[in-house]
Amino acid sequence: MSFRIALAIVFLSIMLLQPLACTQPSETVTVVEVIDGDTIVVEGGYNVRYIGIDSPEIDEFYYLEAKQMNAELLNGKKVRLEKDITDKDKYGRLLRYVHSGDTFVNAEMVRQGCAWATAYPPDTKYLVYLDSLEKEARQLKRGLWR
Repeated sequence: MSFRIALAIVFLSIMLLQPLACTQPSETVTVVEVIDGDTIVVEGGYNVRYIGIDSPEIDEFYYLEAKQMNAELLNGKKVRLEKDITDKDKYGRLLRYVHSGDTFVNAEMVRQGCAWATAYPPDTKYLVYLDSLEKEARQLKRGLWR
């Protein structure tokens, strides 16, 4: 075998195996910790921040309830992560829509009144839907809107 052919084989092998060494979690992962109402940690130690919503912070009204709802929906469960445009925020957290079975978690948090629908352009795929769920939660006086 010539040197060029051997070199080409090595190069192609490296290029084909590179995706297997990816530093991102796979699309379906297990939740290992719930941080609050809009952030989780998944296997591999990746922090995931939900796109399109914002939930109360630790010193704000309804924080504990939002965190508890998120934990009830996800603790220890497998989830599917859906990317929009932006991969990570300025803190290095993955930005994702999160699905657990048939539940769209970002939307459920807003529907239950545990989070606000919040636009973070350019990641706005579900903005209209999330806004409509916040309006419904407000009208029905759920969660934050009591």
